[in-house]
Amino acid sequence: MQNNMTEEQLQAEMRRLLESKHSEELETMVQELQPYDVATLFKDLPHPLKEKLITVLDPVMLTDLVEELGNEQQYEIFRLLGPARTVEIMDRMDNDDLAQFLGSLSEEDSRRFLSSMKLSESAAVRQLMNYPPETAGRIMNNRYVWIPQHYTVTEAIAKIRDFAEISEAISYLYVIDDSKKLLGVVSYRDLILAMPGDKIYDIMYTRVISVAVDMDQEKVADVIRNYDFLAVPVVDHDDRLIGIVTVDDIIDIVIHEANEDIQKLSGSGRDIDFNTKASVAAFRRLPWLVLLLLIGLVSGSIISQFEEVLGKVVALAYFMPMIAGMTGNTGTQSLAVVVRGLISNEITAKAVFQLIRRELLVGLIIGLTCGILVTLIAFIWQGSLMLGLIVGLSLILTLIIGTMAGTIIPLLLNKFKIDPAVASGPLITTLNDVLSLFIYFGIASMFLKYLL
Repeated sequence: MQNNMTEEQLQAEMRRLLESKHSEELETMVQELQPYDVATLFKDLPHPLKEKLITVLDPVMLTDLVEELGNEQQYEIFRLLGPARTVEIMDRMDNDDLAQFLGSLSEEDSRRFLSSMKLSESAAVRQLMNYPPETAGRIMNNRYVWIPQHYTVTEAIAKIRDFAEISEAISYLYVIDDSKKLLGVVSYRDLILAMPGDKIYDIMYTRVISVAVDMDQEKVADVIRNYDFLAVPVVDHDDRLIGIVTVDDIIDIVIHEANEDIQKLSGSGRDIDFNTKASVAAFRRLPWLVLLLLIGLVSGSIISQFEEVLGKVVALAYFMPMIAGMTGNTGTQSLAVVVRGLISNEITAKAVFQLIRRELLVGLIIGLTCGILVTLIAFIWQGSLMLGLIVGLSLILTLIIGTMAGTIIPLLLNKFKIDPAVASGPLITTLNDVLSLFIYFGIASMFLKYLL
């Protein structure tokens, strides 16, 4: 029945069950829902019903719910649960999720939570938190199933059953030696197709694709994407297996990185979303806008220097917004292409040269096409072929320069180990405005005598 219910109907049904205290029906309802759906319904409940729901859920359901929520809501639930149940849930949580939650707290609160956990669990979480942010070590999970290579298929399957709670979340068994060095990997599919008495060393893959513990999380995402893995093992500098990164964590990272790059490209600042206060959002955007305002003043000074030219040929003013706007647009397009390419491709001198050559050709084709078109428009509109040629030539040059600026600036930033996404759209647009006006009026001044 729940499969056919809308979110509003599920919300109404959950409220009804909570208010009527039908705990068994409520538990059945939650068991049939995905954790994400339970979390979505939980967020919209009034505070008293939230308290009722978390008292009804068993530890497994409650852990699934907590892992689907944001850091602030997780903190709210732990506060409502009390110390004993909080420790129980934290001990059951995936260590990478717990490390992310604790990393969002103050050092004092983080220590308080860790000190209440089981020693083995808190030690594992502390180890994750010691790795640099946005690396494989920081996002890995140390709950995985490993086996020695001398196991039979029957023994391996028995171990999966013994660690059912862990093995339900992954699809691989990792083969290690006595010193925990990674020797091979076996998929669950391999086990099903093999004979019960087969040895693991006969069916395992020895060419294991792994990632180093200090590898950047974006490169880890590339590995999982390139090989279509559900999980990838993480090894230390001695090739010892210390954890795994699963595809669900990678999806979160890809979305986070994409949002972060969009925020930088738009110059809106990091960590601004629907829930950010107006004052906070404004102060995060202001540094960019003040910088762009100062650069924009240069455009005004350029126009003032060519006031005499404008006074003699007023028609030049008609095309100023178009020249500046088109240059900024083509620069922003190139910037988006380069930033996306830097994320997904290995950067070599040959690749950079090919990209610059390609974008130069793109700029030339776009410039010639748009330049010829605007020349004809200016000639028909104003009845002056010379004016059309000036506007057309200016547009050709500015579009080429705008394309190259959008290509070279992020490449230079990447070369100097600066995040190329900071070469934001507004910055390149403003710089291109200055260049385009200078070129436009410079060419107009050169051919002014032919216009009069």
